[in-house]
Amino acid sequence: MTHADLAYLCAASALAGLIAYTLLGGADFGGGVWDLLASGPRKSQQRHAVGHAMGPVWEANHIWLIFVLVTLFTCFPQGYSALCVGLFVPLHLILLGIMLRGAAFIFRKYGAAPHHWGKVFGVASIISPVLLGASFGAVTAGGLRVSAAGAVITGSDHVAPWLQLYPLGCGILALSTCAYLAAVYLVVETRGELREDFRRRAIFAGTATAALSAIVLGLAMRDAPWFVRQLLSFPAWPVVVVGLVLFASSAIAVFRRHYVASCACAAAEVAILLVGWGIAHREFLIYPDVQLVPAAAPSATLRFVLWSLPVGLILVLPSMWLLFHTFKREHLH
Repeated sequence: MTHADLAYLCAASALAGLIAYTLLGGADFGGGVWDLLASGPRKSQQRHAVGHAMGPVWEANHIWLIFVLVTLFTCFPQGYSALCVGLFVPLHLILLGIMLRGAAFIFRKYGAAPHHWGKVFGVASIISPVLLGASFGAVTAGGLRVSAAGAVITGSDHVAPWLQLYPLGCGILALSTCAYLAAVYLVVETRGELREDFRRRAIFAGTATAALSAIVLGLAMRDAPWFVRQLLSFPAWPVVVVGLVLFASSAIAVFRRHYVASCACAAAEVAILLVGWGIAHREFLIYPDVQLVPAAAPSATLRFVLWSLPVGLILVLPSMWLLFHTFKREHLH
């Protein structure tokens, strides 16, 4: 197996971890959004449903973020270093948001002033996905430049690259996607009028996600035309088409009240579209200066990581299955 093959396999592993984090941790962020926006006569029940859905599993979902970070700094140290330098502020704000929402989630239930802790929980749930999406947008748009000597240059103007219009659009789209995932998950986990509350939220979030996708695509044509060309060329475009079909299927299932199908299609849609993003971005870790294969660690390191992955998954996956089976088996059957 060549060095390039090893590098692409490690990158695919990191992408798989990112998909898992989006489907699980991203839905938790979306749950925080609906907790913040809870309204109507069943406001308290809505918040209780969010807390009940997240409570047993939310902390375990961050294992996938840790997996992505470890894979990046082990397999692509040059790119990881440049990302940490160029995105120092948003990455630390993301970490702050994760820490605040975790603390607020607990203090809201057991501490004083639960209303105030609930606000902190909701706001922190918005900060992290927006900044994660903005960071991805900055990398895709070429907002981070890396010199031959390894120096990181964050754009040519006085505005940080992650605060440009296209990256911010990516951030808002990421937030909307998380909210949509959370809503369709909560539709499965609730019953009666409460289920209808979350069904309406799923319809709203899905519509917003579709509109934002069109807007972000237009911004990408202006600020990241190379990425749009890659996304609309083979082999990425068939994957994107499948993702769009799954999104439409999820929306139809929500309207027709086929709740399990809507949940499955929404999760598959997000996973497939992230695969399409990965295929389109496959040549670069940071566009245009850090190419994936040249930035990879030595082959011995990559090979060791790939051999270690099955061992780690043998430990992690059964543990995660047991956790979900124990606390969510009434929704998995």
